[in-house]
Amino acid sequence: MTGLRWFRSGLLPGLMSHLFIFWKWKRRAHICLYPGAAIYCKRICSTMIEQEGGQLTLVSLPKKVTEFQQFMVDTAVGTTHDPIEIHKRKLSLWFSHLPQEEKQFGGYFSTETMHVDPLILERKPEERAGLLSSSVKTQASVVPSLTVEKLFETNEDHHQDRGLNVLLYGAVGTGKSTIVRKLILDWCAGTTLTNFKLVIPFSCEDLGELTKVASLRDLISRKYLHLKRNPLLSGESNQAKDILFIFNGMEKMELDFRIGSTELCSDPNEPLPARAIVVNLLRKYLLPEVSVLVTTRLSALDRIPSKYVSRYAQICGFNDPNRQRAYFTSRLLQQSGETVQTHDAQALVELLYLNLQRESQLATACFLPSYCWLTCATLHFLHFTDAKAPIRTLTGIYTSFLRLNFGGEVLGKATGASVPNQDIHSTLMLYVVSTVGKLAYDGVTYKRTSFSEQELEQWIGGKTKTDEELRQLAVFRTDVLDFFLAPCVESCKHLPTELCEDDERRYVFAVPAMQEYMAALYVVLGENKSALEKLTKQVSVAIGQATEDVSAIVNIFSKFIPLRIFAFFNLIKLFPKFYEKISTRNKGNLARTIAAELFRKEDSYNEDVLDQVEKNLLGVHGPPSKQQIQALPFELYPIFMGGLLHYSNRVLLKNLGCNIQSDTVAQITRALRKYLVREINKPQPPEELMDLLVLLYEFQNPRLTAEVLASIRSICLHNVRMTPLKCFVLSSVLSCAPPSYQLEELDLSSCLLTRDMLQMLSPAFRHTRNLNLQFNNLAPDSCILLRDLLKDSKSCVRVLLLCDNRLLDSGASLLLEALPENQSLRHLSLMHTSLGDQGALELVERLQQHTGLQELNVAYNNIGDNAALGLVDACREHPSIDIVHLYLNPLSDVGKQSLYVRGIPKSRGSGRRVRVLASVTEGSDLSEDWHPILSVIRENASSWDRDRLKHQLKVFLRDLEWGRQQQQSFLKKLHFRRVEKGVRQTLRMLENNTPHSSASAKK
Repeated sequence: MTGLRWFRSGLLPGLMSHLFIFWKWKRRAHICLYPGAAIYCKRICSTMIEQEGGQLTLVSLPKKVTEFQQFMVDTAVGTTHDPIEIHKRKLSLWFSHLPQEEKQFGGYFSTETMHVDPLILERKPEERAGLLSSSVKTQASVVPSLTVEKLFETNEDHHQDRGLNVLLYGAVGTGKSTIVRKLILDWCAGTTLTNFKLVIPFSCEDLGELTKVASLRDLISRKYLHLKRNPLLSGESNQAKDILFIFNGMEKMELDFRIGSTELCSDPNEPLPARAIVVNLLRKYLLPEVSVLVTTRLSALDRIPSKYVSRYAQICGFNDPNRQRAYFTSRLLQQSGETVQTHDAQALVELLYLNLQRESQLATACFLPSYCWLTCATLHFLHFTDAKAPIRTLTGIYTSFLRLNFGGEVLGKATGASVPNQDIHSTLMLYVVSTVGKLAYDGVTYKRTSFSEQELEQWIGGKTKTDEELRQLAVFRTDVLDFFLAPCVESCKHLPTELCEDDERRYVFAVPAMQEYMAALYVVLGENKSALEKLTKQVSVAIGQATEDVSAIVNIFSKFIPLRIFAFFNLIKLFPKFYEKISTRNKGNLARTIAAELFRKEDSYNEDVLDQVEKNLLGVHGPPSKQQIQALPFELYPIFMGGLLHYSNRVLLKNLGCNIQSDTVAQITRALRKYLVREINKPQPPEELMDLLVLLYEFQNPRLTAEVLASIRSICLHNVRMTPLKCFVLSSVLSCAPPSYQLEELDLSSCLLTRDMLQMLSPAFRHTRNLNLQFNNLAPDSCILLRDLLKDSKSCVRVLLLCDNRLLDSGASLLLEALPENQSLRHLSLMHTSLGDQGALELVERLQQHTGLQELNVAYNNIGDNAALGLVDACREHPSIDIVHLYLNPLSDVGKQSLYVRGIPKSRGSGRRVRVLASVTEGSDLSEDWHPILSVIRENASSWDRDRLKHQLKVFLRDLEWGRQQQQSFLKKLHFRRVEKGVRQTLRMLENNTPHSSASAKK
């Protein structure tokens, strides 16, 4: 038996996840494949095997074949011999691999579909300093944007025996790594850099970690084994002119071009440190014919002397709204192909484009492609979240955003400097937290969003002492500061008067939510401690370590010399325990801060945080409201603090050097439950309640959520603009409750609910007794979900209010199918649902199959006399129905009189009395419910048909006048006059078009 076997390979981590075995035995080929690969491999293998007289057997396994497995089949049958083709295939597979931050958005994105070329400008050596975004637009109109391929075009002055060294640089977030990824994929596809036969990319971060010396060829073969004996790397003649080396992220390597520090080397087989190899390649001493592309940040430009750089090129980001729009279109329109989602995505792109054209603060932020990614990720989270998607949180998006831009980076040592120990701010992200986070925290504390240059100097510069701290600060200012802060382009109408009078330039965070995120991270990491608290912690740690050593020695000597003085050392042990108690109290203060910030009284009637985030991105079109003119609230700040305590975010932050201990999280969680329960027992506006749900969702702690829900008996989200995300948040939070948990009332009236949202909320409805779905956009097909809810044996819905939803007779028919199997429903409201005679007659047939219903509301529909009389007769025969609402239906005077008579039993003991609300009068007397009827009309005047309401009110006046004439008692006539006055006031209100109250009723 002869054959080939491939097991899990470390070459492509994350792509090769299954065992693939191919073997050939006795002129038979058995190939284990995944569905979709059988046709591909049969085409390759059948010709070769059948020519030998053999047989071909294909066995399908239960998962799809990957491109790597197809590549293995190609290699096995001998169709791929060229090592360069193998190299292209492997590079294409590796650089097509999406990071986890991209996969969490449904896998719609790829480098090919989402890439938009940023502005690239060629610079002279004396012009290589970074540019401000405001001046780039002027420069771009004079100098056209370049492609990377054009940078390697030679001119007459170029020496033919030497390759080009191109230095591509830019600030954080301008897209250097994305440019490199797209460049390599295009070369593998044969669409660019066709003059190079071989492109060899390296990560400078990986090279910087290498400790063993190796030759250039060994360095290449260690990563690309198939290139081990490639003749292009031999150094003979000028074969190396067809090679391009790419070194991405040069700032992560300490290159030293001094001869005394880095020896010369021209032999590709001579072992050297990785840094020395890169230096000699750039010197053109080693393989002078090769071309080299180096990407770096602004702070590392001077590490390569200008005499070794053939061309400087600067990535300037997206300098105009059209590039930004192209990026948003490629991102947001890459949906699953559904027409509704595509239409919504197009609308989002148009709103974004309008906001960018106004030269808003968002346009300044989206100058960096990284912030375009953050904008798209946030909008995707806000608008395209569904139950099938993986769990995503807003805090997770911002944490992933920082990991993509600053993952694993440290503030490295200066060239030639020897720092024995890295200080507490050795990681770049922790340094950012201690500087930018401090600035953000100060702004949140004092309700400020803009900062002057003096304030930046105070908070960012700080009091530096050593040369190393000054160097770190210079690197930070050059590479990172402009990433977080941008010049303020908005007018100063939101600023205090004293700040408006100052003409000094002010700076704001690139996106408003980033200020709240950085402030929350600053607090959660404990960076807001006072100097005394930090000193106490250091003393506690020092005493604790010293006590352990001293205790060991004391325990030994106490065996022989039992002196009482040794008891003194036991007192020293008390200090760390005392500090631990102080620390525990500080964690309680943090929990109290989260609760206090979440339920601020002055922010109680602001929009919920998700709407605020959306408006910050899409902008507000039209004249600003009073609420917008006021200072912006910082309501995301406490939610981010809770979200940062979630385990997945803590893992990402740990990779960034920001460690949040598990015991700290446990202490905060215990205290947070107490404060949240205390605040939630107070009446809260719907928007604040929505913010609480978002906090619990961001926290992702089922136990804490269940404990908080235990104290909530009513959730009122009336008038909150519900979106698929908010529905998902509500459903996810309520799913943490135990099966026995029951919610007395869930008010989702006037929330713009649709059928799809209703489907997402179905699990939450099972916990609800009183379900208010009035004034939404529910159609007849929504009744299918409601029918299934009522049929569910676990459902406990007692009150179902569906007023002002266009359900029609077809929807009512679907809903009534659940009555025979449901025994929990007590109150059903189908008011103003376009119900006609057919729906009323079907309701008559179904009522006898449900014995628990007590109140039925079919007011303001299209029910005539005969159907209404049949319905009242059925209700009178029903064992439990007490009241029927039939007002505002097209009933005649005779019909209304008959309804009143039908509701009264003919004789005592012959049946129950059913209260029929058909008018403000009952026969010749006033109805007991005239006031509720008028209240319903007043409260819904702005949303209902005014002409129909005015006609009905005139009918009421005619009924009242006739009833008053039938009365003999003077007091009863006065009572009729008082009711007439109320009806006339309501009629006058409709004629003057001034609604008495809100556009919705709560019945």
